[in-house]
Amino acid sequence: MDALGFVAGVAAAPVQGRSALRTGSIISAFAGGRVARAAPVRPAQLPATVPVDTVKAVVAGVDIPVDAAADGADEIDRGTLETRQDCIAVAIVAHVDHGKTTLVDAMLGEANVFRANETVQERVMDSNDLERERGITILAKNLAVNYKGTNVQLVDTPGHGDFSAEVERVLNMVDGVLLVVDAVEGPKPQTRFVLKKAIEMGLRVAVVVNKIDRPMSRPEFVVDSTFDLFVELGASDEQADFEIVYASALKRISGHQADDLSPGLEAVFDVLLGLPRPKVRPSGPLQLMISNVDYDDFKGRLGLGRITSGTLSKAEGVVVTRPGKEPRRARINELFRFDNLGRASVESATAGDIVMFSGIDAFDIGDTLCSPDAPLPLPPIAVEEPTVRMTFSVNTTQFAGQEGKFVTSRNIRDRLQKELERNVALRVEDQVETPDSFTVCGRGALHLTILIETMRREGYEFMVGPPTVIFKEGADGGKEEPFEFVEIEVPEEYMGSVIDMLARRKGEMVDMAAANSQGLSKVSYNVPTRGLLGVKNALLTATRGTMVMNALFAGYRPFAGELEAKENGSLLAFESGKVTAYGMEGAQDRGRLLVNPGQEVAKNQIVGIHQRAGDLSINVVKLKQLTNHRSANKGIDKGINGVLDFSLDDSIEYLGQDEIVEVTPLSVRMHKIIQAKRGARR
Repeated sequence: MDALGFVAGVAAAPVQGRSALRTGSIISAFAGGRVARAAPVRPAQLPATVPVDTVKAVVAGVDIPVDAAADGADEIDRGTLETRQDCIAVAIVAHVDHGKTTLVDAMLGEANVFRANETVQERVMDSNDLERERGITILAKNLAVNYKGTNVQLVDTPGHGDFSAEVERVLNMVDGVLLVVDAVEGPKPQTRFVLKKAIEMGLRVAVVVNKIDRPMSRPEFVVDSTFDLFVELGASDEQADFEIVYASALKRISGHQADDLSPGLEAVFDVLLGLPRPKVRPSGPLQLMISNVDYDDFKGRLGLGRITSGTLSKAEGVVVTRPGKEPRRARINELFRFDNLGRASVESATAGDIVMFSGIDAFDIGDTLCSPDAPLPLPPIAVEEPTVRMTFSVNTTQFAGQEGKFVTSRNIRDRLQKELERNVALRVEDQVETPDSFTVCGRGALHLTILIETMRREGYEFMVGPPTVIFKEGADGGKEEPFEFVEIEVPEEYMGSVIDMLARRKGEMVDMAAANSQGLSKVSYNVPTRGLLGVKNALLTATRGTMVMNALFAGYRPFAGELEAKENGSLLAFESGKVTAYGMEGAQDRGRLLVNPGQEVAKNQIVGIHQRAGDLSINVVKLKQLTNHRSANKGIDKGINGVLDFSLDDSIEYLGQDEIVEVTPLSVRMHKIIQAKRGARR
């Protein structure tokens, strides 16, 4: 029996003589007198009453017949479904760099959150250092403002597909969605992803055509393309009839017509307030699904979620449960509601409020806080499975333990387990063959790279293997691999190079468009995820840095075949030591170097990119022989060419199957794994 669907969908509707199961759109099938798998439902779709015996049996993980559950069961009153008019929760979603976070800044200004003389930093919601450096949103964040008597609860979400788990879990606690679309670019791959999730959950969507002040803006084309996307994704007639507002978040202007804009963002708020209000059960038993986790140095672990039924109070006793698990009793210490950019302590909160609580340490994302008298868990959050894996291991290079604060396998394991508490799209497994190594699976290379960079800044030192895709067995028993939908915009003169490179990586062309008003041609491909690992830098080099690429996970498909080997090998350090200018001068003719004079290198460390296929060992630590007749710098007249400066992202993208990256708080080094010959030391 599917306990998730059973608790969410089973209702006892009184009829003559005995209770009968209400089916409709909730329960999909019956088999042998037992409930078969049921479709997920939103809280507003849940039945008004549920048999007590049924709930207790499901929570305890007991599979019971339908008739036995319904016969003579006492019923729990779930309360009356009501619409709250004084609040609304809205998620703001968009493709990367379409101005979503800037729009949030402008909306905060419109709601008079800041004082007139207050200095406000740009992109105030991007509080993470990595978010500010990269210009992207990584973690979903909550805030609440009062606008015209309505408590508007906003959720700022990431726009990159690798962080889509953040989007999936916050859409579960909102009433509607503001979809931000660039007035020039129109819908992009990530627009498709976030819109698909919102449509699947039955949410109403309002469209904000942002950056309307750009010289090349084309609002009519953008609106038509967005409507086509709604239809393509299977939106209902009600969803496809979306409200449109035009705005420039940077200039703080908006309007309901593209050629009639006024100062301020009142038009954006008008459209937002026109979205459906929350339908909740204030008089029912408590139900709050935990959607996020935070930590406070003084209050400890904090849980965040939206109350869908009942009331939650400070110091109240609750149970923490989910379908198929035994309820655990706990008590709320403090309760907070979001107030502008911060949070305010409150005595109680009711259904429809997004709250944060402290006092409970043992919980996971997807658990439900319930009343002890009526433990009715909600369907847990379901996120898509990871597609890429990497190996994290203890640093065993020559420089091990010199720069990091946390270097042992226990340190690394504890940190990864801590990450699992809030990163629901991550998977971590211990490797049996090598006890000091861990397999970490995520949504994409960027998803894992952000985790690596975060750990590095926290003082961790470890090694990382190359990213590899996760294969799975298809319905016919064949091997399947993840594919991604790739959209590339590039000047027309470089289109041939792009097509050739993607074709050699087993890509299948989906669409090709002529040059637009900016002189950029667009091509779309379905490419195996394997083929995209390491392709970005190659495409940037081939297009002289003019290429713009966006990718979106497109599902699993049959294995596409083996890929070609890397065109260029690596230049390896012949011996350990300090890099010299004399050694670099002789080595730079073999390819592009990655090290500078005076830098310490280890034997078999990757110090450059070979200009040909295959690896080559070079001596970059070679010293010039001195005599009485010439100095150390005598004869060095060629000069040293500029060296490549690889970031952590570049290093991970460059890695081959027999190479690793050494990550420390101060350095990022690449090494070649040299297998020991039989009878010789490694």
